[in-house]
Amino acid sequence: MSAVPQQFLANQKTTVDNLLAFQEAVFNGFEQLVDLNLKVARASLDEAVQKTQEALDVKDAQEAVQFTSGLIQPSPEKFTAYGKHIYDIVSGMQASLSKLTEEQIAQAQRQMDEAVEQLAKNAPTGSEGAVALMKSSLATATSAFESAAKVARQASNAAESNMTAAANATFKAASDAAEATKAAGAPRARRAAAEA
Repeated sequence: MSAVPQQFLANQKTTVDNLLAFQEAVFNGFEQLVDLNLKVARASLDEAVQKTQEALDVKDAQEAVQFTSGLIQPSPEKFTAYGKHIYDIVSGMQASLSKLTEEQIAQAQRQMDEAVEQLAKNAPTGSEGAVALMKSSLATATSAFESAAKVARQASNAAESNMTAAANATFKAASDAAEATKAAGAPRARRAAAEA
């Protein structure tokens, strides 16, 4: 059996393996998102049961006002944690897919190098210049790709840092607003209890 069909079969096997790795990375990310949402739904249900029980235990107007003011205010910590979990899952999936893509591109470059070397070995006499030009072009293309990939990684890291900083600032502002609302609600609860 010649080397070309064996090489073709090896390339096909590698392509299928890469496709399966991509599918596994995407499925794992999806599975993590579903698991997170199930946990959030379960926690929300448990909290609703707890709040219902607390509502049944209310005895006077002051407790009722305090209870209802507590129902209105969502917990910024919960929203922050949920957003962070989703961000971590998506960024982890993106990192896995980027790594797989880089590995596949590196493999394609190795295969191209091997093909050029094989071509150079079997090239007719007098075609050394064309083979050298092909090798030089391949080296230039590889260098350009590596530079572009490096710039893309730096841009991705910078964007991730900026998004994290913006998310933290947003969550801090939401938390501060919730605290201010809670502080403003306390005097109203005392007034409503005094009026009752």
